[in-house]
Amino acid sequence: MFTGIIEEIGEIAAIAPSGDGWRLSVRAPKAASDAVHGESIAVSGVCLTVVGSTADTFDADVMKQTLDVSALGALDVGSRVNIEKAMPVGARLGGHIVQGHVDGTGSVLEVRPGDQWRVLRISLPADLAALVVDKGSISVAGTSLTVSAVSDVAEPDAWFEVSLIPETLEATILGALTPGDVVNLETDILARHVERLLAFRTLPEGGSR
Repeated sequence: MFTGIIEEIGEIAAIAPSGDGWRLSVRAPKAASDAVHGESIAVSGVCLTVVGSTADTFDADVMKQTLDVSALGALDVGSRVNIEKAMPVGARLGGHIVQGHVDGTGSVLEVRPGDQWRVLRISLPADLAALVVDKGSISVAGTSLTVSAVSDVAEPDAWFEVSLIPETLEATILGALTPGDVVNLETDILARHVERLLAFRTLPEGGSR
């Protein structure tokens, strides 16, 4: 479990084929300094399991399904990634509940700079649109953010906006995003549970479809 509060910006140090997936080596000195085999680290919002580490890198296997549904498949050696270690029991929840289970990806549609803020408009897959609400929470590349605007339900192409403060621009990879960049998205787990519950309420009596 994660909070979406990014702890450092890491860099992809190596990519090696591993079956039909990859083994990533990520240079992230803070995370790697006390990383242990089997622990979870979120890499740009994707929960990965540590299989090895050095003083400043950790290795993790990425299965084909993860490469297919997330933006990790577009990474190259040298790519920068957001890094967050799993939340310890008893810690403050500074962001929101983030599982590291990516729902899909979105493309940056627009970047609007301001004096202190920067607004990103990001495309939203149709099947996720109902789960994203104004003033709600969303994880973008593993970063816990508050939605500042959403597209109208009648619009054919869904989108949402987030407003980034200077700290977020500096401490995460979001500050370097430009139109066309693809980012991992994880919707609020509470919204996903509500959607599932409502789906069962629409079943005919007897519970079968």
